[in-house]
Amino acid sequence: MCKSLVIVESPVKAKTINQYLGDKYIVKSSIGHVRDLLNNQSKKRKKTKSSFLEHHEKKLLIQQMGIDPYKNWNVEYHILPGKEKIINELKNIANKVDRIYLATDLDREGEAIAWHLKEVIGGDSSKFIRVVFNEITQHSIEKAFQNTGQINMNRVYAQQARRFMDRIVGYMISPLLWKKICRGLSAGRVQSVAVRIVVEREDEIKNFISKEYWKLNISFNLFEKKNIIMEVTHYKNKILILNNEKEVNLIIEKLKNQSFFITDIKDKILYRKPPAPFITSTLQQASSLHLGFSVKKTMFLAQKLYEEGYITYMRTDSCFLSDYAIKKVRNYIKNYYGINFLPKTSNIYLNKQNSQEAHEAIRPTNIEITDINQNKMNPDAIKLYKLIWNQFIACQMKPEKYKSIIIKVILDKFKLQTSGNIILFEGWTKVLKKQKLTKYQFSEFKIGNALVIEKFLPTQMFTKPSPRFNEASLVRELEKKGIGRPSTYANIITKIKDKGYLKVEKNKFYATKIGAILIAQLKKCFTDLVDYNFTARMEKKLDQISDNKISWKNVLDMFFKNFLKQFEQAKKPLENGGMANNITILTDINCANCNKKMGIKTAITGVFLSCSGYNLKSTERCKYTINLIALNDFNLTKKNNITKNELKRKCEKCNSVMDDYLINENLKIYICSNSPICTIYYIEQGKFKSSFNLSKTLCCEKCENNMLLKIGKFGKFFMCVNKECKNTRKILPNGEISQPKLEPIPFPDILCSKSNAWFVLREGISGVFFAAHTFPKSRETRSPFVEELAQFKHLLPKKLHYLADAPKIDEKGNKAIICFDKLNKKQYVASKKEGKFTGWSAFFIKNKWLISNK
Repeated sequence: MCKSLVIVESPVKAKTINQYLGDKYIVKSSIGHVRDLLNNQSKKRKKTKSSFLEHHEKKLLIQQMGIDPYKNWNVEYHILPGKEKIINELKNIANKVDRIYLATDLDREGEAIAWHLKEVIGGDSSKFIRVVFNEITQHSIEKAFQNTGQINMNRVYAQQARRFMDRIVGYMISPLLWKKICRGLSAGRVQSVAVRIVVEREDEIKNFISKEYWKLNISFNLFEKKNIIMEVTHYKNKILILNNEKEVNLIIEKLKNQSFFITDIKDKILYRKPPAPFITSTLQQASSLHLGFSVKKTMFLAQKLYEEGYITYMRTDSCFLSDYAIKKVRNYIKNYYGINFLPKTSNIYLNKQNSQEAHEAIRPTNIEITDINQNKMNPDAIKLYKLIWNQFIACQMKPEKYKSIIIKVILDKFKLQTSGNIILFEGWTKVLKKQKLTKYQFSEFKIGNALVIEKFLPTQMFTKPSPRFNEASLVRELEKKGIGRPSTYANIITKIKDKGYLKVEKNKFYATKIGAILIAQLKKCFTDLVDYNFTARMEKKLDQISDNKISWKNVLDMFFKNFLKQFEQAKKPLENGGMANNITILTDINCANCNKKMGIKTAITGVFLSCSGYNLKSTERCKYTINLIALNDFNLTKKNNITKNELKRKCEKCNSVMDDYLINENLKIYICSNSPICTIYYIEQGKFKSSFNLSKTLCCEKCENNMLLKIGKFGKFFMCVNKECKNTRKILPNGEISQPKLEPIPFPDILCSKSNAWFVLREGISGVFFAAHTFPKSRETRSPFVEELAQFKHLLPKKLHYLADAPKIDEKGNKAIICFDKLNKKQYVASKKEGKFTGWSAFFIKNKWLISNK
């Protein structure tokens, strides 16, 4: 019997599926996409002169985009570099089989990959069969191969429509931004909206005026040395608002000689329903909150768990659970937690409006697997699996039952109260979280109990602005506004972090100045592009395309017509209603190099002072610059607990809050936050202390020249003044300067296994590793064995000698290798047997190696 070909995206997925399908099938991987639109790299860019006519520019742009919106959206795809060998292999196998199963992922992206595979392989179209499964298990795969279908072209059209719109926005707006604002900028149809969310939150925080208020609690003594704390909540049947300490003291005077009795005790039985099973966005949020994982890391680990067959598909916005899964989990709850924790019928969760996919929520494929062996998955993936497992179990358990109790004291015109909860039945919280019990035994309190004042507990407080977004809360905001879909959240977050429009400090997003300028100009010139409602409506239209309710080309035509109108207007000069240029604001500060005036400039690297002589002819050009350090980059001393908002100056022209920067320890500059539209600035002289020495220099360990402080796209760093050296040292978040980079150390006696090269020892973000000396010709890498470092200890710098002194073997004679703990950023050693970790490891603690056996 002739075999059938099954094509998936991932080699890991192919390996897992192959275990279930047997010898009748050949399972191969495409390793992701095989084809994409033309881009700048795939087709050489023709040189153009400024005098070229507009239709020539239009033709060049269409060539670069690979799509032609003027000719019914003709498209030119190309094979991705490096995929030729894979495609040839698939073609050869396809010619020898009767059936070709396209088993790519079940979202739109997977559907598009299946279509591209069909197109590049070619041949008899009747041989191609579409098969999808929500989980990689025997049960699911057998069911999927019994219910095959054809490629859903409407879903492919929806994916193409999204891709075409994103390509148009990126390729047409980016050159305009380079010309009008600064080089390196780009805009994205969805990414720009995400940046706008952060920029507007930044403006809200910057302009927020904190207000003082007070709370007044009273600690009472009860019988047998029992005490209870109650809050003064009402006065004359109105909520008590205390604005300052004087008002607090007046209330205390009125209450201090009064007699207090408990006048009312109310209790109510309440139920807290279990949470829904995870969808993509809620998994990302929970992973960030409980595990500290980034959105990108969460999706990477979830992908691995899915491909290994441990969880269902991880890109979903559906809370649906199959009857098969519910039956399994209900039996598990009954057997392991008891009938008391099992509801009479299964818990049903409704999908949010416009839920895109019809597949299941994220859940374990086998509820009996409570923990994964560390030899099969890394520890972080295991933690994520446990989070998913707990959520799935909890979502099908009974509600938590508790008693809510409110105790009141009514005295004259005042009302005091306290409240608490008593857990009566744990329900789903037995699995998902630990409940904090109330510290009071409310059963001991009775109406009429006398209360004696022990002490007054006034608390000064200040109103706070909305918190800054982190990755998880930004995803939640995007979901709330209907922007993006499960398959795009991680990509959106990654792109806006990498572009320099935002910076991340302590896991919080801060908008940069260039990000604020970009959004201000996009809001002015491309209203649809950064409009929340427009972006959400476009997501709905993509869903309608997928459901065959509207034509994908009609959607693209309407989008391009409106976009082109705004684009042509934006190209015009400012005086004609076009996009404003990012001008340089001249100051009274003279250049230390040529004595010309310095100007305030904003680029992707930040705000800085640049000599006005930079625009002169190359022979006369002055490239002198001064870094400006934003005050919130350093922990400047605050006087008398005055909040930063109260220290902010306002612009005399537009009344906007001014941004403040340090030029050096003696000069501070205030720049209107509405710059460069508003050109107002102030310079202040004085002594400004910071947690970092702004004039500090380092000696370059490579060439012994000075290293000066610089501000880059990703923060502060030191750079060698010797242009040929190019050595840099990072400034870490705690203000410390990073250690010098390890220069590659040759180990000519340790040979590579895949080529004639030998290894060099290098240092990367994951510690030290061996790499072929002929890189990039040979990309072979591996972890060093401890015995190898010990043998050539004389080649190592002193800072690595401790690794050479580590245990060389474990107690069973398995060799120890060098590993890296990403969480603690430290090297350790572990042993392997037949390519799998044994559980033995050793850690360098207090200058000695300690062995651990798990």
